[in-house]
Amino acid sequence: MGSTFHSLHFHIIFSTKDRRPLIRADWRPRLHEYLGGTVRGLGGVAEAVGGVDDHVHLLVSLGTTVAVADVVRELKKASSVWARQHEQEFAWQEGYGVFSASWTHAQELRRYIANQEEHHRQKTFAEEFKRLLERNGVNYDPKYLP
Repeated sequence: MGSTFHSLHFHIIFSTKDRRPLIRADWRPRLHEYLGGTVRGLGGVAEAVGGVDDHVHLLVSLGTTVAVADVVRELKKASSVWARQHEQEFAWQEGYGVFSASWTHAQELRRYIANQEEHHRQKTFAEEFKRLLERNGVNYDPKYLP
């Protein structure tokens, strides 16, 4: 065991291109499993993966030498190819959201990710994303919001 200790957790969110509802319920769980497996293949741990028909949420733990941007790029690239087997027009949006997550809040975040369908009966993705940006102190230009 080395002398480097870390607890690096990230809440990652990205949506389908133009927020189109392309992630159908009949293959959504397999997409979430695929995303989790891809995270593992990149040396991380997928603590939670969930979402609805137009976006996904991941809670991931990463090592100290792994760049979040590289993980998201690979996640989107690999899962796009996989998802096109189920929906030929499938594509992810260009950007994404990433927020650092404290281990002390991980359980709450896991519940939040697991209950996305229920959550989105009350809020749209755009409302949710704006709230997350504001709650995390992120300055943003509204023209780039989903």
